[in-house]
Amino acid sequence: MREQVQAFIGAAAVDLCVADFLFAAVNVPFDGSVPVVLFEHNVEYQIWKRLAAIEQDPLRRALFEVEWRKLRAQERATCLAADLTITVSDNDRDRLAELAPEADVVSIPTGVDTSYFSPNAAAELPGRLVFTGSMDWHPNEDAIVHFIDSILPHVRREIPGVSLSVVGRRPTERLRSIAERAGVLVTGTVDDVRPYIAEAEVYVVPLRAGGGTRLKIFEALAMAKPVVSTTVGAEGLGLTAGREFVAADDPQDFARAVVTLLRDRARRRAFGRAGRRLVEEQYSWTQVAAAFEAHCETVLEPRQSVPMKPLHAVA
Repeated sequence: MREQVQAFIGAAAVDLCVADFLFAAVNVPFDGSVPVVLFEHNVEYQIWKRLAAIEQDPLRRALFEVEWRKLRAQERATCLAADLTITVSDNDRDRLAELAPEADVVSIPTGVDTSYFSPNAAAELPGRLVFTGSMDWHPNEDAIVHFIDSILPHVRREIPGVSLSVVGRRPTERLRSIAERAGVLVTGTVDDVRPYIAEAEVYVVPLRAGGGTRLKIFEALAMAKPVVSTTVGAEGLGLTAGREFVAADDPQDFARAVVTLLRDRARRRAFGRAGRRLVEEQYSWTQVAAAFEAHCETVLEPRQSVPMKPLHAVA
């Protein structure tokens, strides 16, 4: 990857290099040959710091403690090396600005394709809950294991027929085993998450660790689904608890919020309408792309006076 990136830059075919996530930055030459934007979807060290705080196994906790400190040092160095760092929330911008005060750090909101993710007429399954996300990402697995162990039993005591779909790529055997014992559907990779979201009555986000913002919440809101999320899960999204989603951190509070929504169709519809309206007005791809492009132009302005060529990505 590094060789390909350097070949493109060496051929003078690149106006601007965007390092998408911190881990892509190792392939980028920070030598002044091309302006570099670091696009931080998360504050990476914060994820591992939070995982360390909730880890029960002493050896794994020690590993996470070492890891987040190493990542923090690398994140600081990369922000300082980049011409500009773009984050996806004001919270993340402030964290990185504190970590690297000399760096140029700005924020844009997360966006969603509101035409692709939209309400449809699919019939909902009574008592169906859904979670979507890459299941090979440790915070997502932790969230679902926590939900199955500590929240779902409370929900089922009130509504015995409640079911849960976990939709996302590469679930571990550990998760599959835990889910099977609890009667939870784990799909693995699917071509389209929308049918699974559409058939659910409530979308759950029981995250206890993470960084950046959860695009999954905007996708659910765009489909007019009521969302119950932890504070960490909804962090940085600009949502108002009690209006666009329900916030709950304690397992019993989370279960109570889910049960309340399952029993009240009108309340589910009210949250769904408020969520859809919010993403349409503030978080559509069109608006977010314009903000991202504007920041890219500010990096290029000192170097060239002609408009930037159309953006192309290399994977």
